Amino acid sequence: MINGDIMTRIMFVCHGNICRSPMAEFVMKKLVAENGREDDFFIASAATHTDEIWAGNGNPIYPPARRELMKNNIPFDSSKRATLLTRDDGDEYDLFIGMDEENIRFMHKILGESSKRKIYKLLDFSNGEDVSDPWYTGNFDRAFSDIEQGCEALLKEL
Repeated sequence: MINGDIMTRIMFVCHGNICRSPMAEFVMKKLVAENGREDDFFIASAATHTDEIWAGNGNPIYPPARRELMKNNIPFDSSKRATLLTRDDGDEYDLFIGMDEENIRFMHKILGESSKRKIYKLLDFSNGEDVSDPWYTGNFDRAFSDIEQGCEALLKEL
């Protein structure tokens, strides 16, 4: 068990917080609900970069990512907007789960030394690979599959 506290606060993180990290947020929320563990977790997502945040306003979940969630019957908050990971989040969350090695590097830079033991890559809990980035491949099926696999393994760990 990673955290023995009553409620574990998890932040999923990717580059822009419009594809992979919001998909992971809502996949994990569904898995937690299906296991009757909603009271055990607080789950959110954020970005390492401001590419999808303009004048403090984040873009919504990218339409192909929304379609992938709908296709897989994953409920999501349609008002979800990209938000930026900040150093202050280091004190607020127990786990920071990045999608790939680049995310991990930026998470360490943003969160600092005091949070380094809280940072993991999602697929570290299964096959150790990076979650496929659909922004470049257009393959949202594969990204979803990676995310689902990682979230299932993470929940078992917790």
